Amino acid sequence: MSVATSADSALATLRALPGRFGLVITDHLMPGTTGSGLVRQMRAEHLWLPVLVLSGLAEAEAEYEGLDVSFRVKPFPPPELIELVQTLLEASGEQRGAA
Repeated sequence: MSVATSADSALATLRALPGRFGLVITDHLMPGTTGSGLVRQMRAEHLWLPVLVLSGLAEAEAEYEGLDVSFRVKPFPPPELIELVQTLLEASGEQRGAA
């Protein structure tokens, strides 16, 4: 697991450690950009990587159209988050195994 404090540091980590991550979890709002800005940058280099976007702004979901992300509006129960993360990681592992 790795934690980034900005979109730039997240992208730098993903570039430095290709293939190490099975999932990116991001908030919609972040310093310097939005989650959709981060995902747009990621998609150019890491098309296979699943992304889970969490936001308190339901209307933000429209910004992710066509970016192939899972979007969830906060708050929601922790077991729901755990189940979703497990599902996305399993799917990521299956995709990498088929590649």
